[in-house]
Amino acid sequence: MATAYDAILVVSFGGPEGMDDVMPFLENVLRGRNVPRERMLGVAKHYEMFGGVSPINGQNRELIAALQRLLETQGPPLPIYFGNRNWHPLLADTLAKMRDDGVKSALAFVTSAYSSYSSCRQYLEDIERARASVGVDAPIVEKLRAFYNHPGFIEANVANIRDALAQIPEERRTAAPLVFTAHSIPELMAKGCDYEVQLRETSKLVAAAIGSDNWQLVFQSRSGSPAQPWLGPDVCDSLRELHAAGREDVVVAPIGFISDHMEIIYDLDTEAMGLCRELGLNMIRAGTAGNHPAFIQMIRELILERIDPAMPRRTLGTMGPRESVCQTGCCSPR
Repeated sequence: MATAYDAILVVSFGGPEGMDDVMPFLENVLRGRNVPRERMLGVAKHYEMFGGVSPINGQNRELIAALQRLLETQGPPLPIYFGNRNWHPLLADTLAKMRDDGVKSALAFVTSAYSSYSSCRQYLEDIERARASVGVDAPIVEKLRAFYNHPGFIEANVANIRDALAQIPEERRTAAPLVFTAHSIPELMAKGCDYEVQLRETSKLVAAAIGSDNWQLVFQSRSGSPAQPWLGPDVCDSLRELHAAGREDVVVAPIGFISDHMEIIYDLDTEAMGLCRELGLNMIRAGTAGNHPAFIQMIRELILERIDPAMPRRTLGTMGPRESVCQTGCCSPR
């Protein structure tokens, strides 16, 4: 399988893997943002509850291992490298390693399905910043397209939600609402991108495949100034409303994320789950796409379609495939 590319680069957010990592990691994440030290220390306490370990790096390594096995057996047999924006392995270090290994051109799979500044353009900026630090012989890196409406992504989420629904007594199952969650962003940022529209499309596609019209899209993990409007409603407010409406069960599906990390294990599994226990609402949290076979196959398909422009670009729904090359000025930070 001939290709002009030498490697695959998996690019993610990064996360600490021990207590000594927590504050340096948070300083990387918040660098350049006017965040009070007290706020940073408050977030650090969330990590301390889990020994300073975020599951995101471990889950990304599992994804890379599964993808590597698939590429070795079905092609293209490209090596996979791993680089993070905010913690080791850092992008600049990974690109330097790729250069030393002779890699000239790579395709980047970014672990975000959607288009916004923080989930797309900021990754592109960080890749270019890392390339600049490596120098003129840094590998060229091209990002694979957004995949919020790809059949493989939808299939993985549908399977996880069905597993979650199976944990609810059968006689109550059809009445259980689906609550899709995603990371909130400022409303002003949302106006400059398709983030919210894409999330609603994913939600509709997943709900339709499940056969449910009892769903809603909510947001979580807001981190900005109270004076600045962010996308809502908040997941905890939604859960309170469902309880007040007499719901006994709810499935919370974090479709805005592809792997577990602190925004899931604290904001959902700890905070939202604790609220539901207080309310007496049976909350089942669906898994993320993670290493589901359909999702891993999807990544391979995204690679193949970039290698062969004649290959059909599969999507579901009416929005069609996202362009491979971002337009100038799209996904503005504000």
